[in-house]
Amino acid sequence: MSLSGRPGAPETDHRPWGSYTVLDDDGSHKVKRIVVLPGRRLSYQRHARRSEHWFIVAGTALVTLDGIRTEFTAGESVDIPVGTDHRIENPTDTDVVFVEVQHGEYFGEDDIVRLEDDYGRAGT
Repeated sequence: MSLSGRPGAPETDHRPWGSYTVLDDDGSHKVKRIVVLPGRRLSYQRHARRSEHWFIVAGTALVTLDGIRTEFTAGESVDIPVGTDHRIENPTDTDVVFVEVQHGEYFGEDDIVRLEDDYGRAGT
């Protein structure tokens, strides 16, 4: 059964920075809907086995790629190649919502190398 309590419904995982829902996962790619709460940010991280494409659906996000910070708004997208240090944060007072498409050979959470983390997970 999914976390939503409905059989077959997408599962949502809640984190200190917001939540994500896996929309599709078939082995060649994974698709997530991610919500970043106001004033929160994900860890500054990199992946060795996957690239990501982020499409901003709602809000204004501040994205860091290899140390360069750029603002993205609804309707814009960003590509994160394999091995790129990256982070998304929400500097506003409304939710940031984006769709993440992962592409590569492996999509497990253990492919995350956290370089900095507001929640004590750096180095994991």
